[in-house]
This record gives sequence, C-alpha cells and structure tokens, in this order.
Amino acid sequence: MTSTDVTKEAEDSGPGGYAAARLRLLTEEARSGPPRRSALADLTDDWLGGLFAAGAQEARGVSLVAVGGYGRAELSPRSDLDLLLLHDGTAPDAVAALADRLWYPVWDLGLALDHSVRTPAEARRTAGEDLKVQLGLLDARHIAGDLGLTTALRTAVLADWRNQAPKRLPALRELCEERAERQGELQYLLEPDLKEARGGLRDATALRAVAASWLADAPREGLADARRRLLDVRDALHLTTGRATDRLALQEQDQVAAELGVLDADVLLRQVYEAARVIAYAGDVTWREVGRVLRSRAVRPRLRAMWGGGKPAPERSPLAEGVVEQDGEVVLARAARPERDPVLPLRAAAAAAQAGLPLSLHAARRMATGARPLPTPWPAEAREQLVTLLGSGRPTVEVWEALEAEGLVSLLLPDWDRVRCRPQRNAVHLWTVDRHLIETAVRASAFTRRVSRPDLLLVAALLHDIGKGWPGDHSVAGEVIAKDVAARIGFDQHDVTVIATLVRHHLLLVETATRRDLEDPATVRAVADAVGAQGTLELLHALTEADALATGPAAWSSWRASLVTDLVERVSAVLSGDAPDGSEEAAPTAEQERLAIEAVATGAPVLSLRAQTEPPAEPSGGPEPLGVELRIAVPDQAGVLPAVAGVLALHRLTVRTAELRAVDLPDGVDGSVLLLDWRVAAEYGSLPQAARLRADLVRALDGSLDIAARLAERDAAYPRRRGMIAPPPRVTVAPAASRHATVLEVRAQDAPGLLFRIGRALEDAAVRVRSAHVSTLGANAVDAFYVTLPDGSPLLAEEAVSMARKLEEMLRA
Repeated sequence: MTSTDVTKEAEDSGPGGYAAARLRLLTEEARSGPPRRSALADLTDDWLGGLFAAGAQEARGVSLVAVGGYGRAELSPRSDLDLLLLHDGTAPDAVAALADRLWYPVWDLGLALDHSVRTPAEARRTAGEDLKVQLGLLDARHIAGDLGLTTALRTAVLADWRNQAPKRLPALRELCEERAERQGELQYLLEPDLKEARGGLRDATALRAVAASWLADAPREGLADARRRLLDVRDALHLTTGRATDRLALQEQDQVAAELGVLDADVLLRQVYEAARVIAYAGDVTWREVGRVLRSRAVRPRLRAMWGGGKPAPERSPLAEGVVEQDGEVVLARAARPERDPVLPLRAAAAAAQAGLPLSLHAARRMATGARPLPTPWPAEAREQLVTLLGSGRPTVEVWEALEAEGLVSLLLPDWDRVRCRPQRNAVHLWTVDRHLIETAVRASAFTRRVSRPDLLLVAALLHDIGKGWPGDHSVAGEVIAKDVAARIGFDQHDVTVIATLVRHHLLLVETATRRDLEDPATVRAVADAVGAQGTLELLHALTEADALATGPAAWSSWRASLVTDLVERVSAVLSGDAPDGSEEAAPTAEQERLAIEAVATGAPVLSLRAQTEPPAEPSGGPEPLGVELRIAVPDQAGVLPAVAGVLALHRLTVRTAELRAVDLPDGVDGSVLLLDWRVAAEYGSLPQAARLRADLVRALDGSLDIAARLAERDAAYPRRRGMIAPPPRVTVAPAASRHATVLEVRAQDAPGLLFRIGRALEDAAVRVRSAHVSTLGANAVDAFYVTLPDGSPLLAEEAVSMARKLEEMLRA
C-alpha cells in the first residue's frame, strides 16, 4: 500500500481509519527511518486537517499548528502530538468548541497530546516567559486553517528569538548543562536516555535553536546522520516495547538491535555512542563559539572608543612551534604547514592540554585534511609530545575528544578503532573502553612523581585495555598490540618489553592481592618472576591504581590499596638483589677529555654544539633530528649547574636530558673539570649561536649576569596561563643508591627555569653536586642529584631528609 493509499484510507474512515492506517504504516517492513517518520507526520496532518475542517465552519481567524518534534515531522511510533490552536481572539467560544472537536478524538485513540490554545500575542508572551515553549515554537509548522496567522507567528517568534538571543542562549546552555548533570553522558551509559542525556536528541534540538539565532552555528559534518541514528533507535524502541520511552534498557537492547537489523546489542550501543559523541562534540564547539561571540559583543563598544572605531586584530600568543593561542582557543600559526610537519597534530594537542585550552575546530580539521602520516618509527619529538599530552591531566580529555572527532587519533594509532566507543557491560565500569583508557592516563598523570619512567607509565595506561577490541583474553591480545604500537611510537627494545609486560600483567597485582595467600612464598615469587625488575614493579603498582580509579568508585578502596601495597613490598624484597648500585661512572670519551683539557688550559668554559640524529625511518627519508647535543667543560667551581641551566632558560632552550659529572684528567694535567652533556631543543624559533651561549655563561659564572632577575622579569611580562593542575613536586632521598654520595630524586612538572631553581637551591645549601642525571619525559622532569658535603662525604640521614624537605618546599612555592 502506498502513502497515498494510507492517507486516503484515513480520510475515508475517520478516527478508526486513521488508527488502522497508522498501524499499517508502522508495521510495513519496507519503510523505516526518516521516510516512515515523515509519512506518519503526513498521515497525522491529513487526519487532523480533516477534523479541523469539519469543526471550523463557525471559526474564522484560526489555524492548527504542529510544534516541537511533530513540527519537525519527526514522529516516532509513540511520540506525543504537540499542537497549538492559534486564533485571532475574535470568536473565543467557537475556538473552544473547535478545540474539543480536535483534542477528544486524539485522546480517544490513546495518543499522548500536548496542547494549547492561544492568540499570537499570548503565544509570544508565553514564549518570552518559558524557554521550552519558545524552543517548541521555533519548529512551528502549519497544518490547517489560516496560513497567514501561522506564518505571522513564525516570523514574530523567530524575530523575538534572534533579538533576545544574547540573553536566552546562556539560559539555554544552562538548561543543557543541568540536564546533563541529571541524566549523564549518553555516549557512556549502559542504559542511556536517548533524548535527555548529554549528546541526545534534546541537545541536537538545542543546536538547531542556536543556528536559528544567527549568532553561531554547529559543525554540520555528521550531525544530521547522528540525529537520524538516534531517532531510528527510538523508533525501534517504541515498536518493540509498545511504550513511549526514551530509555534504552538492557533487557530491550537485543530486541531493538534485531528490529534495526543490527548484529547484536553491543553493535547497537556502539552506534548510539558514536552518534552521541558527534552531537556532544558539536555542542562543545558551538557553545564555545556562542561564548566568544557574546564576549566580543560585550567588549566591542569599549574597543571602538579605544581604537577610534577601528577593529583591532585578535591577539595571538605563541604556545609551541606552529601553535598559538587566540580567543581562548589553540589555533595554528599563520606559518604552520601541516602537510610538511607530521608532528604538528601532537604538538598542537600537547600545547592545548598543557595550557588547559580547547583545540579549535578549524585547527583540528586543517590538520586532519593536511597532515602527513608519521614515519615508522615516530621521531623523538612525536613520542615526547604524545607523552606530554597524556600527562596533562584532566584537560587531556577534551583535547583527545577533538582529535577523535576529526579522525586524528585513528591516523596516529590505527589500533584505536577497535576500542572506539566500545561498551563495557560491567556495572563497575563507568566508561566505554576508549574513554576508560584516556581516564586511566589522566589518573596516571597524578602518579608521575612516584615512578622513574613516567613516559612508560602514561603510554601503558593508554594501551592497557587495547586488547578488548580483539577476541580472547584482552591482556594477552593487548600485549601483542602494545609491542607493535610501542615500537611504532619509537621506544627502544627494552622499553617496548616493559610496556608490553605492563599491559600483559595490568591486573596481576590486584587479582593476586585480593585472591591469593600473600603469606605463601610461591605467590610472591610468581609475581616477581612475571614482573622481573624493580622498575617494572614500580610502574605496575602505579598503573594498577590508576586503572582502578579510572574504572569507578567500586573498583578501588583503602582495603584493596593496602593489600596491593603489601604485595608490592613483598615482591620488592624478592627483587631487591637485582637493583643497580648506580654509583659507577663511565670513563670519559676522547672528545670529552679534549674539552676538559682545553677548559683547564684556558680557565674558561668550552662549548660544543652538535645536532643529534637517529637513522632515517624510511629508505628515502633523511635522518630524524633528536635535538642538539650541547657539551660543556668548565673548570670546577661553585654555581656551575644553576649558571648553565639559567643561561639555557634565558635563551628559551628546553632541556631534554642532562648529565653533569666531574671527570678525571690525564696524568700530568692539574685541575678539576666538570663535564655537562645535555640535549636541548628550542621552544620555538631557531637555536642561538654557541658564541652567545658561551658569552652569557662566562657572565653568569662571574656574577655580571643576574639570571634570577632576568627570568623574573620575563615571567612578569608573560604571566603563566591557567592550564592543567599539575601534581605537586616530590623530592625523596634514594636509600642505599650510592656508597659515595647522597642521592636526591626530584620529580616535578617541567617549566622554564626549573633546573636553574634546583641548582641554585643546592648551591645555597652548601653541598657539592657530584653528578646529576636529568630527564624530561613529556611534561615531567625526573632528576637525580648525587650530592656530598664539601669534604666529599655523603650527608647524614637526617641532613639528607631535611634537605629534601626544603627543596620540595622551594619547588612548591
């Protein structure tokens, strides 16, 4: 039966005919989705139009108007009919009689009805008082009667909405946020409300309202398809349950999947989540744009007065190479070329997360369409930027979602597609698999001070459940995937093995601690054999806690934490015999010895700058730059460490790694020399000349260059942005790490001048830095300083603890 036949049957048979035609339409297997919703709206229009015509002979200046979802012709099988009987106020009694002729047949059929009878003035006044009424009227559609009356109301309501948008849009945003707080996020719920949850149909309607204001518009790519998918699922839900419900309950998901011809409930949920993610991301982008436009309007009169009517150019503040901040977002610099810079997406994402700013839609899309794939293995900078992004805490989530929305995550990590939007049918889990992985990295970022290799912790956190996209034990499958991904990212073989071990055994500690007898030596030995080394155990302990905290409140407790800690201490005791002493030092190379002799002979610093490279990733490619190796030999004297660190900070050089140690000179050469081997990179722009570095270093050592004042002056000129909240710094004394010195371990957020501040604090404490080992892993500084008293002896235990405490307090200030 065609749509025309169904409509004719309804017209010929009255309400009973409409009911039969409606049932026939809803049970037609050949018609579903938008065509069925549109046909159902047409059928209902014709029926109501017939009722209106039969009862409107004595009523003039009246029209019947569909509003809300019915106005959009989006009728699901059990949708309410939202109707407005609009009249000019000249014949109220006739209008009341007409209303009875319309409403009662609808009620008789058991259809839900949301109705009102108003004049245009009353409708506008009510809309001005009730935001929900105004939103419904934005979708007003004429059904029957006086078309001019309906058209005039639509025009007036749209004009009111546009005129009042600066006041009403903030109220609409607040309404959306309150609803999200009550209903949760559709893209993560096991029993989501398709309409009310964040990313659901109500949010999609709100985006239509924003577009109607002409103040801002939502990104349209994929939005219509996402809305259609959610409406299709709601149609199937209504048909399988026979109820007007929007909640996709667990017990109904298999039936709904079958109704839609989807493989199973998991595939159904994944499609729902993907649609919700598109709508939620579009909402984030749209509301940011609304806020920016409203702020711009608020300050425009003052700017006109200041600039004499001209329009000032937007301020652009550099964040990283090719990346700037503008209007509260991270955008690409004008000179940025994504097609020539494959690391740019990661660099921009890391800069955005570190600054606590959103990555702009335009920047993400430009990089998605123009960026070249990274070579295999990745260059060192790409790996470091990924670690920085993952270690940025809560801001990582929003930035990662922006990368996801434009397909950049799949471009960087193809294995991610298997876990993207994958549901977890476990009441303990709050998130889908992919979001859980990001949440684990966020939690792990708070533990980066507890481990010596925060980069391995963060990457393992990102990958620990990557095997859930494959059949079988996800830990076993994940180990294989993690090896491949870690090698592709560019970790060496040892680090690849550690990451794979963490992924394979990420459940080992908690399962053993809660299910096995820890007094049994065999239990502890089995864990020790699986872990293999103290460093891996340290990482696994932190990963275990981060994983549990990211799962949900039921997955971690003080009891579980105490059991896991007990197990870790027992395993550590078994492994302690394998811990390296850390006190041995390698003999200087020929070049180091040459620089040392020259420094003694001249009595001044000697510098050597040399670009570091690694083998090309592809046969046709050139070597990948790792940064610049800066080697300095200085006659042994006080203040060398803070002087060198301060000069590098002044020249905006980022320290990736650093080694400082005293070297033995050849026989017959008197004097003592400190040798510094550092790898540095420019924050942005080009590297300074070696001659300038040496000149400033000489001035810093003789006291004519006040580094502290210069750094303070620069910080005052460029105040730090309010970005992520980093974990507090941590300074500890490494027990039994060396027989000849006291080892202070410093773990802190990397920042310009950090190493200068540490070096100056150690100098002020009147201790000698015998050697230093500095690493910057992403945004984390992991430093070890071997210090002695002036006579060369280690500090007493109490002195060492006191110094660690003072250094930590200084870093927190």
